[in-house]
Amino acid sequence: MRNTTARSTLSIAISTALYTAIYTGMALLSVLAPLQAAESTSSTLSDSEILKHFQSLVQIQSSDPPGREQDVTDYLRQTLEAEGIEVQLFTKEENRPNLVARMRGNGSKQPLLLMAHQDTVNIDASKWTFPPFGATRDSGWIYGRGTLDDKDNLTASLMTMLALKRSGVELDRDLIFLAEAGEEGSSHLGIQYMVENHFDAIDAEFCLAEGGSVRRQQGKEYFVGVQTGEKLPKALELIAHGVSGHASIPLQSNAVVSLSRAIVKVAEWQPPVRLSDATASYFSQLARITADPAAAARYRAILNPNSAEAQAALEYFRRDEPATAAILSSTISPTMTEAGYRINVIPSETRATLDTRLLPDEDESSFLAQVTAVVADPAVEVVWVPRDNVPAASTSLSTAAYQAIESIFGAEYAAPVLPVTGTGATDMRSLRGKGIQCYGVGPGIDIEDGALGFGQHSDQERILEQELYRFVRAYSEVVVALTTE
Repeated sequence: MRNTTARSTLSIAISTALYTAIYTGMALLSVLAPLQAAESTSSTLSDSEILKHFQSLVQIQSSDPPGREQDVTDYLRQTLEAEGIEVQLFTKEENRPNLVARMRGNGSKQPLLLMAHQDTVNIDASKWTFPPFGATRDSGWIYGRGTLDDKDNLTASLMTMLALKRSGVELDRDLIFLAEAGEEGSSHLGIQYMVENHFDAIDAEFCLAEGGSVRRQQGKEYFVGVQTGEKLPKALELIAHGVSGHASIPLQSNAVVSLSRAIVKVAEWQPPVRLSDATASYFSQLARITADPAAAARYRAILNPNSAEAQAALEYFRRDEPATAAILSSTISPTMTEAGYRINVIPSETRATLDTRLLPDEDESSFLAQVTAVVADPAVEVVWVPRDNVPAASTSLSTAAYQAIESIFGAEYAAPVLPVTGTGATDMRSLRGKGIQCYGVGPGIDIEDGALGFGQHSDQERILEQELYRFVRAYSEVVVALTTE
């Protein structure tokens, strides 16, 4: 049983197939007026319509590279304009448009932005059991590239726009939907282009986007993770210098060997643990809700990072819960190497690129100096290399948007709502840098799926069909709560 506000009750009328709820403890007269208005003008949104749009979007090949969002844009534009929703396109490069849809409100509040990206990472079709762009339904799952990243959020945003438009209810603020291009590595065509050239089209008080999820464990909801901050993605390069020569004569100054030693040193180095307020809150709440006493003890221990108990917990996380360990410090992962050009030639220079994710408050110069000290080899340079990024920023938990997410998602999933720091990177960081309060939300995901190869960017990316419907339901209800009185 759920207690709802008039706004969340209104969302029931917007989509009766999406919402099943009982409201109590409210004055009947405060509910009837908006409810009747919505019932008289809205269309019913069914699970079948959600599925239709979701499958259609997944079936469109929009991998980046090569990068072609045009077909997704065309689908969204046709669907939105058929409902009378205003649409604009902003394009820096042919076939890679950004779509902005807007529903006008009365202006009593600042706009709300819904953001999702049209592109996906690319695929190796030979490794997929089901067609990567088939949106195949099997045993309660839907398989396909983009099912978790990010055509679930794309569908939720689309369905919410349709629901509110069909309701005919007056909005207190403009509702903006940005379906962006280039999130998967080409942000200069997407969010950067929009922020630098068309920010007035997407400026808002709040933004809902990807980056969060409902964490499920053994088929049961564990907690709702709302992304309120994220690490800064950077790239480090190790450049090793040596003496070139014929490989038949081994040399002491071998750039390949120097580089290999440096990579191992950096990979084994553990940057110091540092807790932000959001991270501390996250572990504190995890300790309270975790039934396993040993796990709860580890979460409590990490709140005192310098203790012996914390060190033991950290070792456990690094071995058995790497995703948990990753939010506790800045991280480095060696990902690419460049060494040599012939089997019989010792090269004079070799390079390695390391994916680096810095905590929001990490000092870049100090971190570079620490890595250089770890390498401790004058034959190896350590340098930052260019990478699209913007300064990190965190989002407040004391806003109407977070409170709506906390209330509605918490009720829908009967689970605590926790702020999380993203270890990946989303385009919300560009908006946070402009002062927009951004929150990452997402559907229910089984924690076990990632290690089994079913998560985001995997060769068997999938989503539980029922979790898709639940996510759209909760997402839509949050938007209704924030846009209507």
